[in-house]
Amino acid sequence: MSNASAHVEKGLAGWKALLETGDPSALDDILAEDAVMISPVVFTPQRGKDITKLYLAGAEQVLNNEHFRYVGEWLSESGAVLEFETKIGDIAVNGVDMITFDADGKITEFKVMVRPLKAINALHAAMGEMLERLKGA
Repeated sequence: MSNASAHVEKGLAGWKALLETGDPSALDDILAEDAVMISPVVFTPQRGKDITKLYLAGAEQVLNNEHFRYVGEWLSESGAVLEFETKIGDIAVNGVDMITFDADGKITEFKVMVRPLKAINALHAAMGEMLERLKGA
């Protein structure tokens, strides 16, 4: 039996649907206006829906490939912790998404942790390139 509340289940379903479709415009519907993105490669939290959308759209492009899969899921009354595995090039990436939802099921905080160091370095480089591309679009 899940410890998750209905708003967590709703929010998580929205996030997983975005990963299935690869459509970043879905972020408009699942992010709260005051959403915060906490990246493993940026020192300060990124605050606000627009910047959070940019980072999550970039991460979706970089990490959500044929190797991406969630391998663990832990739910609470206010959020979820999702362990994932993927690859960036030939580098294996192991990480965790920690997602907090508001009462409407919208994402208020998205924190990502990644290991090993080689994967963090690859993610940093790939995200830098992707963010520049997305900012220019």
